[in-house]
Amino acid sequence: MQQIELSYAIAPRRNGRTLIRNPLMELLHAVREHGSISAASRVLGLSYRHVWGELKRWEQTLGHPLVTGEQGRSAQLSEFGDKLLWAERQAQARLAPQIEALHADLERAFALAFDDSIHVLSLHASHDDALVLLRAHAAESAHLQLDIRFTGSVDAIGALNQGRCVMAGFHTRERPPRGSLAQRTYKPLLKPGLHKIIGFARRTQGLIVAPGNPLGLRGLADAASRRVRYVNRALGTGTRVLFDELLEEQQIDAGALEGYALCEPSHAAVAHAVAAGQADAGLGIESAAHNAGLGFVPLVHERYHLACLKSALDQPAILALLALLRGAAWQHRLGTLAGYESAGSGEVQSLNALLPWWSFKRPK
Repeated sequence: MQQIELSYAIAPRRNGRTLIRNPLMELLHAVREHGSISAASRVLGLSYRHVWGELKRWEQTLGHPLVTGEQGRSAQLSEFGDKLLWAERQAQARLAPQIEALHADLERAFALAFDDSIHVLSLHASHDDALVLLRAHAAESAHLQLDIRFTGSVDAIGALNQGRCVMAGFHTRERPPRGSLAQRTYKPLLKPGLHKIIGFARRTQGLIVAPGNPLGLRGLADAASRRVRYVNRALGTGTRVLFDELLEEQQIDAGALEGYALCEPSHAAVAHAVAAGQADAGLGIESAAHNAGLGFVPLVHERYHLACLKSALDQPAILALLALLRGAAWQHRLGTLAGYESAGSGEVQSLNALLPWWSFKRPK
């Protein structure tokens, strides 16, 4: 079976037609209607040499002759050429409703690009339920489209530094200590004077457990000593950094946790693993446990940060985001999520104001 590749062009529709255009079919149709390659070339506004070369190229690709007749004389489609046109007409007629719907969807999507009142902000971020809520709220109330790609915190900041996005979302404990794993992970990626942090939210992370916490877990030490089945997050995610940081501080050997090497891609996936009985516990956000009807053992409060380059703060999309985050409507909506509350939402702050990893001596 031949494979089909679709493409599109941003251009006015020809006579309002909703067909999907294909250059080969247009060549074959012109040859059949006008009886020669030279006449077909004139109608299509192409050179004879180009049309002849394209027909021969397609014959070689498809392995069948498309036209009969000698070069420079009258030409007819071969049986195979006729069958191609017939198949194309059948497909276009059968798929006309879907084609029209696809046209309409594409035109609506591209209309946003030509609307000066709408802004798009590219954001790579650690997975977060509040960001999902913000994306819908921004589109509804602020003409702001958040183009979010969820990835690990480390990869998100890396994408920001490489110019692959305008903003990065990552998270740390509310008061990350000096010398912590978070410092060793994020400090090399962030530069005072180059980056700025925008306040977003405070959230709670803890152990997602079965309803009612039947194992009576109170913390990571219990999880390790009782050999519970644990489900982890992947290296590079902010939650993995937090988890390994807590193990390091409490002097807990990762090898004591059965399932430490078993990783899931999101908080929701961790909750699903617990709900399905595949694991007894996993570190995650409270809202993920709440949404899945599971138990939750709170361990730490953390700040979710939005980072951008200082030079980008005057971009229209970021200005629109700042106004949205500072608004009462968003802060009320954020409060509806379990384990979340507003914390400096929309405030632009320097790195050392929130992350005590840098110290600058004042000149005498």
